[in-house]
Amino acid sequence: MTPFTERVLEIIRSIPEGRVMTYGQIARQAGSPRAARQVVRILHAMSKKFRLPWHRVLNVRGEIAIQDDEGAQLQRFLLVSEGIHVTDELTVSLAEYQVQSEAE
Repeated sequence: MTPFTERVLEIIRSIPEGRVMTYGQIARQAGSPRAARQVVRILHAMSKKFRLPWHRVLNVRGEIAIQDDEGAQLQRFLLVSEGIHVTDELTVSLAEYQVQSEAE
């Protein structure tokens, strides 16, 4: 496993319940600001194996990015169960729920 992948897994594990991060934010914190798509691939490939809170990761606009309806609704359900408001358009207010690091 690459150091970048290890850092991504660490960051995702550290997202507190009731908060979210974006793919790009995770990539920046892991040391590779242009690697948001790599974060997507890591989540897709490793969420089950490492029991990651994958549902707490959104796109840059705060949207659920999963394309299939069943997966998107599962993500919505998991977010709502943590007290996060998700709109009918499957969007979360980043201003309200995004984890902010010292550097951001």
